Amino acid sequence: MRSNDPGEPAPVGPRLRPLSARSVVLSLLLGTHPPELPARELGRLVEGFDLGGSTLRAALSRMVAAGDLRRTDTGYRLSDRLLERQRRQDESVRPRTRSWRGEWELVVVTATGRGPAERAELRTRLAGLRLAELREGVWLRPANLDRPLPAALDEVAERGTARPERPAAELAARLWPLDAWAGEALELLEHMGRTGRPAERLTLFAAVVRHLLADPVLPPSLLPAGWPGDELRAAYADYRRELESEVRSLVGGSRPHAGGGAEGRRP
Repeated sequence: MRSNDPGEPAPVGPRLRPLSARSVVLSLLLGTHPPELPARELGRLVEGFDLGGSTLRAALSRMVAAGDLRRTDTGYRLSDRLLERQRRQDESVRPRTRSWRGEWELVVVTATGRGPAERAELRTRLAGLRLAELREGVWLRPANLDRPLPAALDEVAERGTARPERPAAELAARLWPLDAWAGEALELLEHMGRTGRPAERLTLFAAVVRHLLADPVLPPSLLPAGWPGDELRAAYADYRRELESEVRSLVGGSRPHAGGGAEGRRP
């Protein structure tokens, strides 16, 4: 990263979370398909992210004990419970959409007697499906995503479609902080030009993936002018290709589609 003139104010950038050893390992594996790397190559990869061998070994031991990773004959693989997080991450970079005809997905929570933890878990699941809460227990979004809602929702909610009377663009602006999302996306894009070291770039692109997970992926007609979602996805795709060649060179060209993932909040 370029040094700043001491007499000039430091540039304002996005709020980035420093990556721990665990975060670096998970970010690399979340961006690798299949999500497994040989131990030696994993060690060589993390050297570029300011991690020493003893730090890595301690982190790997803790991650296996915690159920984040599985030890294989040659290296480490994401545990089954983290494969869903990888699927969500992949979908955030390449969301599947369909033509929008004005209908909205509607989910109304009907389950009662649930404790705070269960309610919070359900809210997280619904937000992960890119639904937004209109009022307590009423969630909706434009029906432009090419994905079914999980059948398990039928145990706690009624689901269907609706055509709200409120103008669609006005309703979308009420449900999602679109200007704030776009502003942070533009900050991330601008910050890319000031980030050069591998550890800094991995930190930045982990933040990019977390931000893409929060993109509502609305129909273009409901988005503000200049929406930067596609540009941010393209920048991340370029970064994945960058790391892909490095990983392939380490594992002998047998492991395609490697890139930095995002080790952030658990879905």
